[in-house]
Amino acid sequence: MRNMLAVVGDGNAGPVLEAALLAARRFDSHIVGLHALTTEYAVVFGGEMGFSISSEVDRTLEHEGYDRRDEARRLFHAYMGSHGVPVAPDAPKAGGPSASWREEDGRQNAVVGVIGRVFDLIIVEQPEKLASISEATLEDALFESGRPVLMVPKLVPQSLGDVVAIAWNGSTETALTVALAMPLLKKARQVVIIGCAPALMPEPGPSGAELALSLERHGVAVSLREASGRARAQGESFLRESEAAGADLLLKGAYTQSRIRQMIFGGATREIMMASHIPVLMAR
Repeated sequence: MRNMLAVVGDGNAGPVLEAALLAARRFDSHIVGLHALTTEYAVVFGGEMGFSISSEVDRTLEHEGYDRRDEARRLFHAYMGSHGVPVAPDAPKAGGPSASWREEDGRQNAVVGVIGRVFDLIIVEQPEKLASISEATLEDALFESGRPVLMVPKLVPQSLGDVVAIAWNGSTETALTVALAMPLLKKARQVVIIGCAPALMPEPGPSGAELALSLERHGVAVSLREASGRARAQGESFLRESEAAGADLLLKGAYTQSRIRQMIFGGATREIMMASHIPVLMAR
């Protein structure tokens, strides 16, 4: 994982940069800090002539957008500078993390979904609420980039990838997540597979024990735990067992049920997305 994309939405993206640097130190990675500026607004007001765009509000939103970009840029350079990470377009030949800054115009979620396709890892903030720009960014990164996405909560553990938990439900999405995360798993001190009973799997699939055997053949130290759930393995069960295992990173296949179904009825992905206190690596 030598090439990482960190989404820096504003001056509050410190946890994203903290997690990016923890990951980059494991692989001597290059971190690209990305800020996307929206310049198109759909603010309309009714009037005698019908609906029209308010130029004054439009200008206000534009100024606020440029202010957020300035805050994001300052934060990125200050954070990297304070941790001795050189900021330049090309990584230096010496070992260790490096970084560069990139600005794009467009909706943040759409930009990340496209640009992220050439990165080994996309790092985004945890959504504070549903139907937000941060949730849209996370989902577009998952559905449009084809790359693994690391979701970062506001409080980042002191380590990242030392003890890795896998929320295993035998699904295709989780299998892909495990495959994409193999560089992290091979560097972990311990990998904990949190499995569920076959009756609770969303589809027929290999057991946690079968996954453990496969990982052990790669030289990965593995242990097994079991998740519980009312009708299926719930997100809260995966989170509870991850915390009990002392994990500093959770792997979860995203949306093993359809996104629409989870929006209506809920599901493990959304539960973990909103409630996790540790970084979560997802793919689909």
